[in-house]
Amino acid sequence: MIKDKVVVITGASSGIGEATAKLLAKKGAKLVLGARRESKLQQIVSDIKQDGGEATYQVTDVTDSKDNEKIVQLAKDTFGKIDVIFLNAGLMPNSPLSDLKTNEWDQMIDVNIKGVLNGIAAVLPTFKAQRSGHVITTSSVAGLKAYPGGAVYGATKWAVRDLMEVLRMESAQENSHIRTATIYPAAIKTELLNTITDKTTAKGAEDLYDQYQIGPDRIANVVAFAIDQPEDTNVNEFTVGPTDQPW
Repeated sequence: MIKDKVVVITGASSGIGEATAKLLAKKGAKLVLGARRESKLQQIVSDIKQDGGEATYQVTDVTDSKDNEKIVQLAKDTFGKIDVIFLNAGLMPNSPLSDLKTNEWDQMIDVNIKGVLNGIAAVLPTFKAQRSGHVITTSSVAGLKAYPGGAVYGATKWAVRDLMEVLRMESAQENSHIRTATIYPAAIKTELLNTITDKTTAKGAEDLYDQYQIGPDRIANVVAFAIDQPEDTNVNEFTVGPTDQPW
């Protein structure tokens, strides 16, 4: 059941995060949205409330562990509990390794790996104490297969795949009833390509996405499906992309 579940979403100001927030709100969930762009968060919360839903927000930098702790606390303070955290924030400034864009490597590691770890650290004590909860992450098909230009991005998404699988296994061993779901999107229409500074890599990605991309609402549907499963049922991986894209 989705109705009345309290869901925290990071990377909620656009794309998959925004689409998921709006869909879950329509299904009766209570949303707590986090991202860096306050004006976007304000607009999305306003849209949800105008549509009869319940939502609040906090400006959140997922690389800051304190921000992650604050947004979990905001969920508890506003709605009395937290049931789901969707760790969706991510960056994809792809480039060849030989370009040595080490600052961009660091950014991806900080957001794509440490951001997920910070979210897990912030919510795990609560989920263990209440013996329930759901951790959902956005990985990528780049977390399943390698491709030129995507070395560091892929490495971060492979890392998410591993840590989420271990979280699932440890939660089962500890009998904490915590569910997990990792989503591996292919070409989804979001702002992700905007972070690519290497012109050749950006052109290749844009051409690919222009040919194949589907909307972020398709991923929102998958998140809703995962949450809506019975509490004793865990669907831990979803690979999702356009029907006509060979990935």
